[in-house]
Amino acid sequence: MKNILMLPALAVALSACTMMSGNMMSYTLAKQPDGMALNSSGTVMPKMDGTMVMTTAKVMGLAPSTYYVAHYHLMGTKSADPCASGGDPIMASKIVGQTDATGMLSLSGSVDKAAIMDAKYFNIHTATGPDGTPADAGVTCTAINVSMLK
Repeated sequence: MKNILMLPALAVALSACTMMSGNMMSYTLAKQPDGMALNSSGTVMPKMDGTMVMTTAKVMGLAPSTYYVAHYHLMGTKSADPCASGGDPIMASKIVGQTDATGMLSLSGSVDKAAIMDAKYFNIHTATGPDGTPADAGVTCTAINVSMLK
């Protein structure tokens, strides 16, 4: 898996709904249930490229100059809400990045579709550093449906 960190200077307009176009979907990230109270907003866009899923996430309103780690998760048993279910992370999908001075985070990574076929949500955690060790239960999350990618 190759992780690429991109930090654009301009914020991107974000949609409030899930969109599907060809082999790409866009999901709106929301506050992680029981997570840190942040005024953040963003999107995650998984896209099929052969057998690989290319994931791009853009979030604004996070703590500046801070490391974050994102990954897909399996459904847990704590709740029917995927983001509150406490599911195990799918470590093959791990993407690590650092916010810029304005709190903007842009992440990009790829993973084999087979590794995330059972994923039910994507979330972003504050990380302890560049190695991507999660420092919390998550700051922003969205339920996802990888099986819709063709």
